[in-house]
Amino acid sequence: MALPNKPEGERKAVRDPEVDEREVDVLIVGGGMAACGAAFEVKKWLGDDQSVLLVDKAAMERSGAVAQGLSAINTYLGENTSDDYVRMVRNDLMGIVREDLIFDLGTHVDDSVHLFEEWGLPVWKKTDEGKNMDGKKGLKLGTLKSGAQPVRTGKWQIMINGESYKRIVAEAAKLAIGEDNILERVFIVELLLDKNKENQIAGAVGFSVRENKVFIIKAKTMMVACGGAVNIYQPRSVGEGKGRAWYPVWNAGSTYTLAMKVGAELSMMENRFTPARFKDGYGPVGAWFLLFKAKALNGLGEVYVTSDAAKNELERYAPYGTAAITPTCLRNHLMLFEMKEGRGPIQMDTVTALAELGKSMDKKELKHLESEAWEDFLDMTCGQANLWCATNTEPEKKNSEIMPTEPYLLGSHSGCCGLWTSGPDYDWVPDSYKIKADNGKVYNRMTTVYGLFTSGDGVGCSGHKFSSGSHAEGRVAAKQMVRYAKDHADYKPELPMSKEEIVDLVYKPVRVFLDNYEYTTDIDINPAYIKPSGMALRLMKATNEYGAGHQTYYETTSKMLEIVMDQLRVMREDCEKLAAGDLHELMRAWEIYHRIWTVESHLRHIQYRKETRYPGFYYQADYPKQDDENWFCFTNSKYDPKTGEWDTFKRDYVQIIPD
Repeated sequence: MALPNKPEGERKAVRDPEVDEREVDVLIVGGGMAACGAAFEVKKWLGDDQSVLLVDKAAMERSGAVAQGLSAINTYLGENTSDDYVRMVRNDLMGIVREDLIFDLGTHVDDSVHLFEEWGLPVWKKTDEGKNMDGKKGLKLGTLKSGAQPVRTGKWQIMINGESYKRIVAEAAKLAIGEDNILERVFIVELLLDKNKENQIAGAVGFSVRENKVFIIKAKTMMVACGGAVNIYQPRSVGEGKGRAWYPVWNAGSTYTLAMKVGAELSMMENRFTPARFKDGYGPVGAWFLLFKAKALNGLGEVYVTSDAAKNELERYAPYGTAAITPTCLRNHLMLFEMKEGRGPIQMDTVTALAELGKSMDKKELKHLESEAWEDFLDMTCGQANLWCATNTEPEKKNSEIMPTEPYLLGSHSGCCGLWTSGPDYDWVPDSYKIKADNGKVYNRMTTVYGLFTSGDGVGCSGHKFSSGSHAEGRVAAKQMVRYAKDHADYKPELPMSKEEIVDLVYKPVRVFLDNYEYTTDIDINPAYIKPSGMALRLMKATNEYGAGHQTYYETTSKMLEIVMDQLRVMREDCEKLAAGDLHELMRAWEIYHRIWTVESHLRHIQYRKETRYPGFYYQADYPKQDDENWFCFTNSKYDPKTGEWDTFKRDYVQIIPD
C-alpha cells in the first residue's frame, strides 16, 4: 500500500528500526512497466496455495521511465513480422544481439499494446482519407485489435495520448495482483543467496523510505526490474538544471548491482545510450523527426546527414553505416563529426517542418498541429516546454538546438546492456542461449543465478523493447517464475545472515551519521563520514573526465580507464563511511552505492573490449575501429561474491534470423 507524502518534511532516521519479515513464493522487485506486466500476469498462473509480493521504491502510478508520460509507443509490430523486428534491432545495435530474446518478445508485444487500449489508453488512428485522429476521436474509429489503423511515425512506432499512460497500466496491475500484495515506497538494496543451496536466490532486503522499518523477504523465486542507470555521468546542465536528465533520475542501476553482487552474469555492459535531445531541456526528438518530418541542420544551415562528408564517414562503418536505416549510434557520430569539424551547432529545423505540414491544412488543423508540437514535451519532458517559454521560442518561428546528452545504461531503449538470461526452450534456440536450473529445466528470462529473473532494462543483448516490450517481457517472466516456484515447491529458503546482521548492513549509513554528526557544527562537513550528495558529484566528475563522458566528446583511452577504475576502487572503500541523517539520505546513500557498482561494470567491459563497437555512444581511442574478426561476440562478466574477484570473457554470437 502507498504511504502518503511527507508534509512534515523528511523523516529522521533512528538507530534501531522496526523489522518486517516476510516469506513468499514469488517476489517482484520494481514498479515500472516490466514489473506492472509481471503483476498483471502472475496471478493467472499462481496456485491457490502460492503467494506473491511486489515491492516498489516509489508508487506504481508514477514509477519507472514512463512516469511523466509518453507521446508514442515505440514497439508495435502490427503488420510487421518478428523476423523483421529482429533485423531492425540487430542493425541498430551494430550486429551483436540475442535474436532468440528479440524474436520471442516480438511474438508477445502487440498483446500488451492491445491491453493498454482496452484499459483506456487513447491511441491515435488514421481515417480512410489519411487524416490523423487523436484522443476520443481516435477511439471512435475502433481498436487496433479490431483492425483500426494506428498513426505510425515510423515502421515500429504509433502515436498515443500518453500523459496518463503509466497510471492506466499501474491501475490494471494493482487490480490484478491485489493491493494486499504490494509494498510501495520500499527500496530493496541487497539480494541474498541461500545459506545451504549453491547459486540459489533466497531473499531480498531493503527499507521503507517513509518509515523507520527494514524489510527482510524470503522467496523461492524473484524478478528484479528496477530500470537502468542515470546520473552515473555528469549531466550537461549546471546550476538550476544540475540534476536534469533525459532518463528518470531515480534509476540508480539497482537492477544490475543487485544481480551482479549475487553472481549473476552480465552481458554487453560496455553498451550505453547517449541520446541526442533538445539542448538543456532534454526534450525528446523522435516525434519531431518521425511525425513532424523535421530535419537536423548544422551551423551552416545544411542538412548534413545527406552530405558527401557524411556518406564517406558512414562508409567507414559498413555494413551498418551503409544500411538503409542508419543505426542510432552512427547518427550521433555524424552529429559529433560535424561539431568537431567546426560546423556546429546542430539544430532541429522546426520552422520548415511545421511550415511544410501546414501547407495542406486549414487554420483549425494548423492550430492543432502546433498544440501537438507542445504536447510532445508536456507528455514527456515538461522542462523543455518551460525552456521554450523562457527563451521566447515558438517552434514555428525559431529553430532549437539539439545535442548529445550524458550517457545512460539501459537495456530496453536504444541500448542493450544488462544481464545474460536464458532464452525460451524452443528447438530453434541454440543451447548456448539456454540456462538450465538445478533441475535441468530451462526457464525463459532466468539469469545465471537459479530462481533469479529479470525483464525490461535488466535483460541484456536485446534493446528496442521500450515501454510495451518491457511490459510484455515482464508478463513472460511472471509465467516462468510461477513455473519455477511450482517446480521447487519443497524448497525452503534460508538466508545466510541473521536479522541483526541485515539491519546492521541496511542502516549502516544512519549509524555512521548518528555516531559522528555532533563533532562539527555543519552536519554536511565531517572528517568521519561523507554524505551521498558529495559522493555523487565525485562519481560523476571521475566518469565524465576519464570514462568517456561528454567532457571528452565521449572518448576514453586505456590509461584513462586505469585512472577511473582506481578512483572507483577508492570510492567503493569510502562508501563504508557514507552517512544518512534521514530516510531520504539513506535512500540516496544506497543509490550512489548501486551507481558505483554499475558504472564499474560498464567501464570494465569497455576496458576488456579492444575495439570501438558503438561510435557516437563512446570511443576507445586506443582501439578506434570495429574489429569483427576478434570482437564480433558478446562480452560478458561475472562477479564472484565469495572471492570478490571479477571475470570478463567472450560468448559466441549465433545468427538465427537470416539477413
